[in-house]
Amino acid sequence: MKRIWIPQAISIPILLWALYPDNPYGYYRLLRVIVCAVFAYLCYATIKRKLEGWAWVLGVSAVIYNPIFSLHLTRGIWSVVNVVSVMILGLTIIIMNPKP
Repeated sequence: MKRIWIPQAISIPILLWALYPDNPYGYYRLLRVIVCAVFAYLCYATIKRKLEGWAWVLGVSAVIYNPIFSLHLTRGIWSVVNVVSVMILGLTIIIMNPKP
């Protein structure tokens, strides 16, 4: 089975950098596109692996970061969402790459 860690390795630093308060608005728009795509891909990968609970978590996460129909939350709430997303992405590295 294929190991999946590169999408998370791209998204985690992007989400952590979003905690810096002086980023331009365009950064957050790009973040939404990248992170939504990564969560959608990971959702698809978990469905293929029959990890239905994780598919729901990742699917909801993709909807939260959806760049087309944006959620308008405060900076404080987005910071919490970003930290939780980093934890979810870290856990997917573990669950999707079991030890041989």
